[in-house]
Amino acid sequence: MSEPEKSAPANWERSVLEKLAMSAVQEQRRTRHWGILFKTLTFLYLFVVLFLAAGWFGSDGVSIKEHTALIDLQGVIASDQASADSVIASLQGAFEDKKTKGVILRINSPGGSPVQAGQIYDEIKRLRAKYPKIPLYAVVDDICASGGYYVAAAADRIYVDKASIVGSIGVLMDGFGFTQTMEKLGVERRLLTAGENKGFLDPFSPVDPKQQAFAKQMLEEIHGQFIGVVREGRGKRLKETPEMFSGLVWSGEKSIQLGLADGLGSVESVARDVIKVEDVVDYTQQEGLAERLAGRLGASVAQAWTPFEKTGVSLR
Repeated sequence: MSEPEKSAPANWERSVLEKLAMSAVQEQRRTRHWGILFKTLTFLYLFVVLFLAAGWFGSDGVSIKEHTALIDLQGVIASDQASADSVIASLQGAFEDKKTKGVILRINSPGGSPVQAGQIYDEIKRLRAKYPKIPLYAVVDDICASGGYYVAAAADRIYVDKASIVGSIGVLMDGFGFTQTMEKLGVERRLLTAGENKGFLDPFSPVDPKQQAFAKQMLEEIHGQFIGVVREGRGKRLKETPEMFSGLVWSGEKSIQLGLADGLGSVESVARDVIKVEDVVDYTQQEGLAERLAGRLGASVAQAWTPFEKTGVSLR
């Protein structure tokens, strides 16, 4: 057999192997390209989901249609819970969106820090002056008491359920005294201070009448600020009674009669019948884990330097 005839089968086999190898390479490339495409689509999908979950749409003026803005104020008003920072950021996002036709602040809070509540109140007043065409209405769920009502007083109108709990316009400073327990146990309190009032209302020491009187005076001052806010916010609608600023609470139905609220309503009914824009966009800022931990750490550090470690002042 001649040499060309012997090499023909070899050339044929080589050609087939080359084609198979090229096919395998092309298949790998196609698989890689599809993998990249699927990964990209998955990333975009997750990005959009996170975008929506974080409430970023609408917070920078990118809403595509007119809507009612919703902000939730839930729980105790404090730097590490329903904080002024998070509520104020939510309010600013809602008012700055050009498609916002009205804002609903849904409140379900027993109160909390007078400082945090006061900061939210002041910001609502500022935003209402800056955006006079955008009304803000408070809608009460189960409870709007003390610091919660302090915030609500800044609203144009307050809507409640007939069974909501409203009021508690007062200030408290709570704590405990353990002096008699310590005596029974034979425990001696050894408190060293620089500054005669540094151990202000220490629960392990006998009550100092001067410190107690000072604390009472301070509470009366904060209470007066609270009363002033309510009178300013409610105006002539308020039907004052001797009990109104005593710390009592009333049902939603009774609060309307007293002028503490304006009518019955829910988020849906206020959006539909008052603002007249049924589409509701939630602007409530959700703090991440890092922010919550940082806030609690800051609160703990601040508490370590305050004279009210055991007796916090609260609108509750």
